[in-house]
Amino acid sequence: MTRPMLTVTSLAKSFGSTPVLNNISVKLPAGEVLAVLGRSGCGKTTLLKILAGLEAPDSGDVLMDGQSVLSIPPERRQVVYLYQEPLLFPHLNVFENVAFGLRIRHVDNATVTQQVGDMLADLELSDQAHKQPNQLSGGQRQRVSFGRALIIRPRLLLLDEPFGNLDAQTRTTMQELFGRVAQQYGMTALFVTHDTREALTVGTRFGYLDRGVMTTYAAVGDFVADPRTGVHTELAFWESVQLKSAQ
Repeated sequence: MTRPMLTVTSLAKSFGSTPVLNNISVKLPAGEVLAVLGRSGCGKTTLLKILAGLEAPDSGDVLMDGQSVLSIPPERRQVVYLYQEPLLFPHLNVFENVAFGLRIRHVDNATVTQQVGDMLADLELSDQAHKQPNQLSGGQRQRVSFGRALIIRPRLLLLDEPFGNLDAQTRTTMQELFGRVAQQYGMTALFVTHDTREALTVGTRFGYLDRGVMTTYAAVGDFVADPRTGVHTELAFWESVQLKSAQ
């Protein structure tokens, strides 16, 4: 069996007397996207912050490629954490926002031009390269944020409800684009969301986080069958809509 890229073992975290994460264990192979579904306050963001090195766990361990990273500072973990807000550099255009990680690594100009050009094409942003962030739509800004993250080839990408601020149509477009780009670039990622359909669209593996307890599923059918995920409730809703429209 291939060793997982990410291994989380018996992770626990409390704030004061309030437990937030309870004995979480997860294994994630390279190139897979673990979609973690859960309601607000279930501990999703705390989990991501621990993986990113922004919070320390009370107990447990986080291994990447078989080595513990708990003592490694955030900037050396090769982990990128994306929020709902893209947080682009307002003084840099789209091209230079995406190129930023390569520039600070002193990559030569020809390579920067080639890699950034390819990335913008993959994200359908080639015609936006010279625009400033304030000239872009919300979906375009989020795509630039993805490009800036992916261009440095992080070991792990953490996504904290990144499409939560987008309108429904743009959100659907971004989910489909993320799935395509994740597969194309072989991304290893944790994508947390409260939206069942989003989890099913972006994930290749699935988890459910409830009051600090993580359940992972061997197959998508197991995820769908768990009544807590709400898949059957959503299906029943659309069946009732179809029934009404047929009357």
